[in-house]
Amino acid sequence: MAKRIFDIVCASLGLLLLSPLLILLALWIKWDSPGPVMFRQERVGRFGRHFYIHKFRSMRVDAPALGPQITVGEDPRITRSGRLLRAAKLDELPQLWDVFRGAMSLVGPRPEVPRYVALYTPEQRELVLSVRPGITDPASLQFRNESEILARAADPEREYVDVILPAKLKIAGDYVRQASLWTDVRLILATLRRLF
Repeated sequence: MAKRIFDIVCASLGLLLLSPLLILLALWIKWDSPGPVMFRQERVGRFGRHFYIHKFRSMRVDAPALGPQITVGEDPRITRSGRLLRAAKLDELPQLWDVFRGAMSLVGPRPEVPRYVALYTPEQRELVLSVRPGITDPASLQFRNESEILARAADPEREYVDVILPAKLKIAGDYVRQASLWTDVRLILATLRRLF
């Protein structure tokens, strides 16, 4: 209950205080490339429930038809504004709304698309999906340069499935077992330090 109250208070304040920046970013995205400002994608949340995550659009509108669901290196599908949004993680800011509405938490395992969740073992599903997914988590910090790692792989999809995803799931499992409000505060501060 304390975690949920913390999430609601922080998400509300974040949306309120960042609203001028959110409006400016939305205008920039609209000016930079044709298409909607927001990107919605189906993800798997707590207890395996599907929900739509919200991000500022950082890719061309036809990106899903032009490549994989993972982003690899200097992906040509990324727009000019999208490069900066992704580098500064500003594309993730709309997820404060997902936190406010209860689909996500500020801190928790990053939500995956159904295709990759289908690869989880039953034990991984039970543990990792027992909590709300988050905007940040220890795996996000450790794999901050994930697209660069994938760009160096001969087969990025295979590298993600065989190497990165299992490592992320182990980290997520460790987080879930030890999670507390104080570990969440430390992870939020660590994320902010990485960003700034």
